[in-house]
Formats: sequence, C-alpha cells, structure tokens
Amino acid sequence: MVTNEQQLDLTFGALSDATRRAILLRLAEGPASVGSLAEPFAISRPAISKHLRVLEKAGLVQTEKDGRVSKCILNARPMKNAADWVEWYRVYWENQLDSLAAYFENNPTSAERK
Repeated sequence: MVTNEQQLDLTFGALSDATRRAILLRLAEGPASVGSLAEPFAISRPAISKHLRVLEKAGLVQTEKDGRVSKCILNARPMKNAADWVEWYRVYWENQLDSLAAYFENNPTSAERK
C-alpha cells in the first residue's frame, strides 16, 4: 500500500522532468498513443516508454492496450493532492509573512535600527 507521503514523492518526482510535464500537457487534450506522444521529442521511443513508466508508477497516466497500440490517458488526481500540499504551505508562509509585517508595523524602532 502506498502512503500519502509516498504518493507525493512519486508525483513530485514524475513532475520534476520537463519531458514528463510535456507528456502530461499533451494528455490533458485527450488520450494519445505512445507513438504520437513520442513524435515531438528528439529522444528514442524506449526513452519515452521509460518516462511513461514513471508517470504510470505515480498514477498520473493509465495505459490501455488496443491490439498493438498502447493508448495513454491522463489521471490528474495525484496532481490535485500535490497541489493541496503546496497550497497548505503557501497559506502557512503567507501567514508567517503577515505576522512579520505586523511585527514591524507595531515595532517601528526595530526596523529603523537596521
């Protein structure tokens, strides 16, 4: 069983590569074959397959076989969990900075000494 922390690691790891992000962007338009996903990249088809395996392991892509053609489909749910995690920290740091600003507003002499 994959924990939430492990899922976040897999998601952020998958999103850390520009080629994988481009693949996800293309899949946001709709399902695509592995061959059509490979076309815009100047890398080998086995390299694209490796990127797709990383995306599948993270749960971001599902692959279905249709005869000899593999069709890839985007699953954006793991990205929602990652976005929620980032949002929690955005709010946290925004509150921290608001507190710091309030401190300097209430203690102007502290700011003047610097």
